[in-house]
Amino acid sequence: MFLTIGVTGHRDLLESERPALESRVRAFFSDMAGRYPGLKLQLLCPMAEGGDQLVARVALELGIELIAVLPMRQYEYERDFESASALAEFRSLASRAGQIICLPDAPGLEGATITGDAARRDRQYAQAGLFVSNHCQILLALWDGKPLHTVGGTAQVVRYHLTAVMDGFEDQPSSAHLLADNENDLAFHIVCSRNRSDSAPASGLAPADCYWLTAQAGRKPADAMPTEYAVMFSRLQDFAADRQRHAAEGHAAHRNTADRTGESDLLNDFPPGLTPPESAVFNAQLFSIADRLAVHFQKRFNRSLFVIHALAVMMGLVFLVYSGYSTPQYVLWIFLALFFAGVVLHTTGNRRQWHRKYLDYRALAEALRVQLYWNLAGVVEARSVAFAYENFLQKQDVELGWIRHIMRAASTRRAGGMEPDPAWLPWVIDHWVGTKDSGKGQLAYYSAKEVHNSVNYRRTEFLGAACLWAGIAVALVLAMDSGHLSGKQQQVLLILMGILPLIAGIRNAISHKKAEKELIKQYRFMARIFSNARRLLDAPATTAFQRRVLKALGEAQLEEGAEWILMHRSRPLEQRGLS
Repeated sequence: MFLTIGVTGHRDLLESERPALESRVRAFFSDMAGRYPGLKLQLLCPMAEGGDQLVARVALELGIELIAVLPMRQYEYERDFESASALAEFRSLASRAGQIICLPDAPGLEGATITGDAARRDRQYAQAGLFVSNHCQILLALWDGKPLHTVGGTAQVVRYHLTAVMDGFEDQPSSAHLLADNENDLAFHIVCSRNRSDSAPASGLAPADCYWLTAQAGRKPADAMPTEYAVMFSRLQDFAADRQRHAAEGHAAHRNTADRTGESDLLNDFPPGLTPPESAVFNAQLFSIADRLAVHFQKRFNRSLFVIHALAVMMGLVFLVYSGYSTPQYVLWIFLALFFAGVVLHTTGNRRQWHRKYLDYRALAEALRVQLYWNLAGVVEARSVAFAYENFLQKQDVELGWIRHIMRAASTRRAGGMEPDPAWLPWVIDHWVGTKDSGKGQLAYYSAKEVHNSVNYRRTEFLGAACLWAGIAVALVLAMDSGHLSGKQQQVLLILMGILPLIAGIRNAISHKKAEKELIKQYRFMARIFSNARRLLDAPATTAFQRRVLKALGEAQLEEGAEWILMHRSRPLEQRGLS
């Protein structure tokens, strides 16, 4: 798993400051590698003259993967290098890049000639800044700290990273979320001077000083990464560690994935003659990993939930026996043993975060499902620099931002500007939407889950009612007893009168913990959504309309996923029944 660093920097650095800047960049990379050893660093870099090339060179020296983000076609981009040495450096770096992403024409410039047009070229540079900001977890900025307004310049890219505002790109998807908290606004600022008349950095800043920047917290010392972002990156590292730790066990869990998703591999049956794009394959691999881990931790959580509540029933039974009979002293030790067994299980589940990981990995898998199908069906505009993550968990707490970062990692590999083969569209409709009776697709899945959960919920209600009336019946027998029952029989009935309501209460508690009643409503709602989508897709329609339907469907599924994770996070694994 990657921790992606984006870079923006001035072209006109002072030669005298280069050694200090290189030292600061090297220290930053080393610090990130030390903080998160389970994450592999990678660098998104336009490799422009000056700051970009300095950072790219240091990254390669440290063995960090370089992804080149070119604002225009390479031959056109090379026109902007003013010196032969800078051009040679660019070509050398490009030859060592693990991936080269050449961005399409910016919105409004489709097919336009940009040679010799400074304004159009600046717009391409601005789009490159948007791409780097949207697809990195940390923006590394070699910046003088001055708020200049050159389109596509370093100050504008930093401003966009912090505020989601870029002049001339007000129609970008992120603009719809200007008032939401932004988990992707973390920047590491290395102060630099510029080789120009007003070369000094902004007032209060000195060359080679380093700071963390965020929209909410402002400027913080370099050794004090904001806590919420440190937690978010630790979630990324947890995902990478779990991927390795449960790799062998995951293969067995993967065989049972159909219990939850209806498919074990999203690309297991693609049309003959078609080859999935590399971005879709990578996305499908991430989905498979997240799905297996979600199944694994769901089983751990459900088993713990059942055992903890079973221990509560056993404790109640032991207490009733102890209070109703003349029992040995060791019965109290049995009670305490049951209690501490529950405490140990509860503590283990909390420490290993079974509940949190089950929810997070499930939400990640379902979001990656949408992103994969959107990619294949051409739902997202081919020239967009953003992707499905713009529609998921945008307004939630920063801690959940790691899920969107995984989605960013997948979308980075999407070939921008290339329209997908329309032959994928009917395949996506068949495999994603499916039909109710086919057993394939989300329509069949949500319909089946609604029925399954409804049956379980009715059983819970029946058990509760049965235990209640059985308890009342026992109470009536005891009340009407006219000496026909022996003392031992009365004690047994008293125990039953106490234990039956306890069993009903425990079963209701488990039902509440799993949010069975709420889930029935969600499954019913999503079944209707997919049924409506199927109806629209079955009618004669243009490709554009079908993509529009799939876009609306994906947005509904992403919104449902966000509601699902937030609802379940409010029901963590507890030992309330033991206390």
